[in-house]
Amino acid sequence: MVVRLSRHRLLALLCGVLAALTLTTPVMAAPPQAGTVRSDAAAGWLARQLVDGERFEAVFDGVAYPDQGLTLDAVFAFAATGVADDFGARALAWATRPDVRDGYIGDGTTEAYAGATAKLALAVAVRGGDPTDVGGVDLIARLESLQTSGGRFTDRSAWGDFSNAFSQSFAILALDRTAQGVPAAAAGWLAGTRCPDGGYPLLPAQPACASDVDVTAVAVQALRAAGRKADAAAGLHWLLSVQGDDGGFTNAGGVANANSTGLAAQALRDGGRPLAWLRARVFLADLQVGCAAPVADRGAVDFDGGVFDPGTAPRATAQAVLGLTGTGYARLSTVTATAGAPTLPCR
Repeated sequence: MVVRLSRHRLLALLCGVLAALTLTTPVMAAPPQAGTVRSDAAAGWLARQLVDGERFEAVFDGVAYPDQGLTLDAVFAFAATGVADDFGARALAWATRPDVRDGYIGDGTTEAYAGATAKLALAVAVRGGDPTDVGGVDLIARLESLQTSGGRFTDRSAWGDFSNAFSQSFAILALDRTAQGVPAAAAGWLAGTRCPDGGYPLLPAQPACASDVDVTAVAVQALRAAGRKADAAAGLHWLLSVQGDDGGFTNAGGVANANSTGLAAQALRDGGRPLAWLRARVFLADLQVGCAAPVADRGAVDFDGGVFDPGTAPRATAQAVLGLTGTGYARLSTVTATAGAPTLPCR
């Protein structure tokens, strides 16, 4: 069950964060920022869901398969909150193990997947590693080999090209961490996919350009990292225009949810829209499982506030954490991170 906060508690949360964002600092020590423990508890819950403390799995027809993408989402969530660093280290060690790595990014010859390569390279960089040497594989060189003359990053695969705006955005975010930076053509290609309303679509060159919340949230961050501030601003303006009265954001199916709201909130704060971020943050806090729920569920963030679903909660929590903290992908770091999986404080 998802325990919703009272309106009074939500307003208190909002006021606390607003106070933390003021430009003046009192002489006396300020109380902890409202919501900090909540995001830490969400990351702690996420850490405790890792299989063998190192990975997530997807189960189909009773068979468990490695879920490297969700595992990397958890690595980003731990970095955003600065907790569960030991879990983040083990998760990345698992994801970069040669058999797991190649099953995710391809073997580099017949199979090479742009989005997976970029996401893994970004995770390695976030944790302070060298993406040019991941078990002897240069992820940056691999990624650059997948860029076309027009700037788009595409898959090399016998199964077809499934690259999309997420692939492009994560490629830009990963390359932004390198000495050579982001190729102008890569940022230009992404900017060129923008819909007339200012948002960004999952796939380019469709009969009708359909802006997508999740895509726009990540694309905006990539464009800002690449210095394309005007193109990012258009995406931020579109996000503001589709934010719900309750602060939430809907997915393509029209359901307000933690995943879309988490990514949008992250982009809003990173893009300098603090009030819209605070509204989204309240929405996310209202989806967090509270102290009246079973101990094992406390701290998780439910997908949409219905009956708690442990199947969707890990991804919902991972992306909600990004929104609760508001730390953009380009600024994620584990330099000051600490070990341990915090729990929700309950009396």
